[in-house]
Amino acid sequence: MKYYSIADPSHVVSFEQAVMNGQAPGRSLYFPAAIPVFTPSWWLDFHKKNAHELAYDVMEPFVGEEIPEQILREIVQTTIDFPIPLKQLSDKLFIVELFHGPTLAFKDVGARFMSRCLSYFRRNSDKPITVLVATSGDTGGAVAHGFSGVPGVEVVIFYPKGKVSPFQEHQLLTTASNVRAYAVEGSFDDCQQMVKAAFADQQLQQQKVMTSANSINIARWLPQQLYYFLAMQQWQYQDAPVISVPSGNFGNIAAGILAHQRGLPVEHFIAACNSNDTVPRYLEDGVYQANQTIPTISNAMDVSDPSNFIRILSLLSRKDIPLAQILSAKSYSDELTRETIIQINDEHQYLVDPHTAVGIAAAKDYQLAKQEAKSIVLATAHPIKFSTVLNELPGIMINDTSDETILNRIVIPASEEGWKQVLYT
Repeated sequence: MKYYSIADPSHVVSFEQAVMNGQAPGRSLYFPAAIPVFTPSWWLDFHKKNAHELAYDVMEPFVGEEIPEQILREIVQTTIDFPIPLKQLSDKLFIVELFHGPTLAFKDVGARFMSRCLSYFRRNSDKPITVLVATSGDTGGAVAHGFSGVPGVEVVIFYPKGKVSPFQEHQLLTTASNVRAYAVEGSFDDCQQMVKAAFADQQLQQQKVMTSANSINIARWLPQQLYYFLAMQQWQYQDAPVISVPSGNFGNIAAGILAHQRGLPVEHFIAACNSNDTVPRYLEDGVYQANQTIPTISNAMDVSDPSNFIRILSLLSRKDIPLAQILSAKSYSDELTRETIIQINDEHQYLVDPHTAVGIAAAKDYQLAKQEAKSIVLATAHPIKFSTVLNELPGIMINDTSDETILNRIVIPASEEGWKQVLYT
């Protein structure tokens, strides 16, 4: 499989080059040169495949011969060596739990896949590589765990100060010595721009071998298809579901739409957003205008300028599919998020984190208009990661034993001065 730059289709690279580069030139993203579609005979055996066989089939076309078959099978096996169960809350509402990995968030799948691919590609090199990450909460923890202690790899994480939960910050700052995390005086969008600026710095590129572990990297983005294939393998109904995805940087839902274009039966996708409503507004008026990022209790979705939305537009433009045909989007306030958490807990004795609650609210609103629609909501994080929010709600108490006093936080400005201070030393 070859990959091209969305901004410059003449720039074409291999899977390995795309992984190693992280970001395409000009701060663009890489995109697969072809969308491999599964054959009818493959779908006949879809429900019979075990999770590891399914994962290999999903990922192999994007890797090709660049990683030997046995190595790739080992990579996907360790990527999803934990359950991803589909649970039913009501006759129309289903939850696929993506938080059973080591850091209790859906980012574990992509981080584990990428770290193992990178380890294979660097197997014969003695020159260290720096992995840059901007996180709004969960990505940093997953990447820190995935690369923790990996020889020859240094991880540098930028996260917005005061805008991640204590549990998330604890995960960022209590990993191996090859992982360094920095609190940025700004928003996630500031952190993301710092990473992109670092990749665009030619002098730094000459000094360091660097790649990104955000979903801008195809090795982080592409494995997120697995959530959808594994969820649909457990689906027992003839009608295709509507899938509601808590959405921040839009990598997860872009991977879902990619899976759909490969043949996965999905009726419709809903991008469930918090108060950072750039995409919902765009779908209403056709004007893409990123406002200042608003801090919310669903902090991993506090993104005003989602990098991966361009991948969704690229996917749909290939088949000339109108955006509204496959995707709708809606934003929800913190107040409604809290109400949804309480309602689901009272009605189903099932506790959800704020991000999943936004996804449930969007699914319920869609069902009001489409009475027969059955919905799958992606549960993106374990509730304990947001105990400080949930414990403020009536009837809810989570015993979070993580240390909320962070003693080794290093704060840097959201500027060129900030990232250069970190990366040029």
